Amino acid sequence: MLNIDRRILAHFDFITVILLIPLIFTSGWLIYEIHPVLGQKHLVYVMVGIGVFVFLFLLPIRRLFWTIPIMYWLGIVLLLAVEFVGHVRLGAKRWIEIPFVHFTIQPSELIKPAFVLMLAYLISRNPPPVGGYGLKDFAKLSAYILLPFFLIAKEPDLGTATVLALLGFGVLFIVGVKWKIWVGLGIAFVVSLPLIYTQLHDYQKQRLHDFVGEKPSYQVEQSIIAVGSGGFFGKEKDDATQAQMKFLPIASSDFIFAYVVERFGFFGAFLLVLLYGALITHLLIIAGWAEDYYIKVMAGGLSLFFFIYMSINIAMTIGFAPVVGVPLPMFSYGGSSFVNFMVMFAILQNLLAYRFRYLYTDTGKKSFL
Repeated sequence: MLNIDRRILAHFDFITVILLIPLIFTSGWLIYEIHPVLGQKHLVYVMVGIGVFVFLFLLPIRRLFWTIPIMYWLGIVLLLAVEFVGHVRLGAKRWIEIPFVHFTIQPSELIKPAFVLMLAYLISRNPPPVGGYGLKDFAKLSAYILLPFFLIAKEPDLGTATVLALLGFGVLFIVGVKWKIWVGLGIAFVVSLPLIYTQLHDYQKQRLHDFVGEKPSYQVEQSIIAVGSGGFFGKEKDDATQAQMKFLPIASSDFIFAYVVERFGFFGAFLLVLLYGALITHLLIIAGWAEDYYIKVMAGGLSLFFFIYMSINIAMTIGFAPVVGVPLPMFSYGGSSFVNFMVMFAILQNLLAYRFRYLYTDTGKKSFL
């Protein structure tokens, strides 16, 4: 049984919690302004996320590392199952309906924590040598990254698939890979761009055409209007007509950043980006000093998740990137994404707080590090 005492609190990362609270509070407030019913549902998701956080934090996770490959491969099986029994919404087959209860799950969301943990599991069992991983080890790790990438891209969900690929290779960059491999990978990617384009679906090609075209799509155009109308300090709720009068599409999720700027102006947007930057930097610092590869990969993975999601979402909102279904992390409306982030933060906090063996048992004081 876990020994909950002051020694555990001494290793708890309170800075992350302090940085997350204003994100969660502000997002709930704005989602409720846009759509009260969704705001109430979002509150339920927050409560579920907090419950999941507490539950996972109290588990002896370091004793359960042997289950990580099982979780990863179960996620792969679910992604494969989407092809055969998947539920189609808006032209995409991404969900599996659970019989009798009519509840759906999205395997591409469920696999994210297992994906990061699997990388940590593999890297901890075979740490990089001085100078970084060579081609053979890099290829083995890449296989675990590319397998879910191709399965998710086939659904199609190129946005989520790309995020996972960037995250996976970003983690390898943090851990260490020989620089010649990155040069070769970059050249191969540039050369293969025409082939990649031919494999895109028609709606994905259309999004690229809208992005490079002279006139942005309707979604981006309305988003830019909302951003521009916010001025420096923003507007009152009733004056934020882009969202309140439903001109701004998907204002509570994909384009919520545009509503932030409309309500709080450039100043509010700057504070939000600054808050994200502080959280990302803090997580990178944890990844930098950690000798435990589980902590290093989980902290580095979370920082990359936040950076990639935030960058793509904001760039999409202001017309600097094609429109993809990438939410603003822990800010956009959506239960799966929010709970997933809470799962990963709970695992990181557990790894940090219980990083010494004597915190699991009073016998001995051998470090996990």
